[in-house]
This record gives sequence, structure tokens and C-alpha cells, in this order.
Amino acid sequence: MTRERDWRVLAQRIGEWGRELGFAAIGVSDADLAAEEVHLMNWLGAGRHGEMDYMARHGVRRARPAALVPGTLRVITARVDYWPADAAPAREVLADSHRAYVARYALGRDYHKLLRRRLARLAQRIGDEVGPFGHRVFTDSAPVLEVALAAKSGLGWRGKHTLLLTRDRGSYFFLGEIYTDLPLPVTPAVTAHCGTCTACIAACPTGAIVAPYELDARRCISYLTIEHAGSIPEALRPLIGNRVYGCDDCQLACPWNRYAVATSERDFAAVRNGLDAAALTTLFAWTEDEFLRNTEGSAIRRIGYERWLRNVAVALGNARPHPSIVAALRTRADDPSPLVREHVAWAIARQSPP
Repeated sequence: MTRERDWRVLAQRIGEWGRELGFAAIGVSDADLAAEEVHLMNWLGAGRHGEMDYMARHGVRRARPAALVPGTLRVITARVDYWPADAAPAREVLADSHRAYVARYALGRDYHKLLRRRLARLAQRIGDEVGPFGHRVFTDSAPVLEVALAAKSGLGWRGKHTLLLTRDRGSYFFLGEIYTDLPLPVTPAVTAHCGTCTACIAACPTGAIVAPYELDARRCISYLTIEHAGSIPEALRPLIGNRVYGCDDCQLACPWNRYAVATSERDFAAVRNGLDAAALTTLFAWTEDEFLRNTEGSAIRRIGYERWLRNVAVALGNARPHPSIVAALRTRADDPSPLVREHVAWAIARQSPP
């Protein structure tokens, strides 16, 4: 058996081991992202990363795997489904302005640790087969162009909303990578199938998808409610609606998501925190201790209590007028946080026009 054949067989086994570990798909990419580097630098140059300074700070390392992990020849990519079938219907929650909408990826346990552990187990299985080898595991935890690598390795194609898409499972999944020095054969990329469809662009509440494959994070609700630390621009607040953490609108509009597969991971189930259709007034009444307790193990906790109240205040301002909404907002009119007070005042004015 030739050396080349050995690597091909190993790549097949890696795919089998990955599926045994619960990954929906495994691919292998080379480390050449030169084309993506041009796009990245143009995006940064236009300031579309907003306050995500880490994007600019890492610069081209994000597009040069071997600069991040010396010796990297290949990137093993992995995909895990997260759509929670037990969650309240997304569109029904979005249509009820007194309910809070949380992006469906955040309803379960924080995916970072789960994927990292699973990727580490896959790397250990590879090591058992080939002996010590150079590698490093990533899950949205370092300057990595996850979608570009996943697309290059055949796990799907980049949709016009900039997320990874597949014909058989849509786009509701997490991605992870193993950077390695093993000369594995790469898996071929797949053909894109967005065609002339622009449903995701039309569905974006704030017009953040400024052109096909072009996202301006400064207008994106996910950015505004999660990454953005300061005051949310007033012009964008009414467009946020009842979305208090993230946004799924571009994915909900995508025709390919009719084929989305419900997750089999118990950790991603929505029943663990009850945030799939919670009342805004209930969330706004949480103390900081309640916020920390109710978001334990969740990705939501990373934004902190102040931003959480800011986001819920905006949603309350956008809610269908009702005395209970104004009463809830007035309980925090003198909140210790200037950020919270500002958004509460705006929301009260929205609920009680002159």
C-alpha cells in the first residue's frame, strides 16, 4: 500500500470516527485562504466589523492558518446540528411583541465546550492511529475563518447571508476545526445553490446584508445585541423588535432550511432554560443573581447583566402598548447603569407618546 493511499484511508476513518462522535459531517481543507484574505481585508478596511476590534487586531492571521499554528498543512472541519425541535415556533414568538426572541442557537448549553471536547476526542483517536502529530482544536475561539474553511472542505457553500448552507440540512449548525500537520487528501468543495434567491437579504430587519455575501456587522441585530457594548443607535432600535439576543431572520427566510434537521444533542434542547418564549416583563424583572443563575452554562451569560437589561428594554419599547409594559420599564427608570437608564427612557417614550 502506498503512502498516499495510507492518508486516503486515514481520512476516510476520520470521517467515520467523527460521525461516531456525533458530528453531522467531516471535511478536510488545505490551508490556502488567499482569496478570502482579500475579502477579509476589504471588509475590515470598510469598518464593517464595528467594535469587534479583535477582528482587526488579528488581521491576516485569520486567513493564514499556518501563521496561527505553524506547520499547519490541513484543516479538519466538523459540523453539528443545533436546531431545537422542542422550542416554541420561532415565527410565533417573533409575532408576539410581549415575548422575547432568543436566537435558537443560544437556547441550549453553550456549544463551545461541547464541540471542543468532541474535537479533542477526535484528535486523540487520530493520535491513537498515527502516533503524536501536530494539531490544535478550535471552536469559534480564535482567529479562524470557519465558514471559508468549511466551504472549502465541502461541508456546504457560503450563502448570500454569509453563513454556511447545505442542501440537505440548511444552515442551523455549529462549526469546529482541527488544524493539523498531517498531509491528508482534501475533500472537494460543493456547488453553490443560492441561485437568484435573495430571501435572506429581503428578510434582514435592519438591512445588514448590504449585498449578496456582504454583511455590515454594525447593522446586524446579532452584533448589536451581543457584541456591541454601548448604546444601540436609536435609528436601529425600532427595527430590533423583540429580539433580545441574536437574530435568526435570514435563516428563517432561507428555503434550504425547510430541510433542517433537529439536533439530537440533549445539551442543545430549549427546555433547559425556558427562554424560547419568555415574557419580556419577566426577563426585565430578573435580578443580577437570577440572570446569572438562569443563564448558567448558556452563551447568553457572556453579554452580562447590563447589556441584557439594555436589550430587553429596547424590546419592551417596541412591544404593543400595554400598562404592564410601562410599569415594568418604570421600575428601572433610576437604574444604576447610565446605559440601562438611557434605553429605559427611550422605551418609556415609545410606550407613552405625547
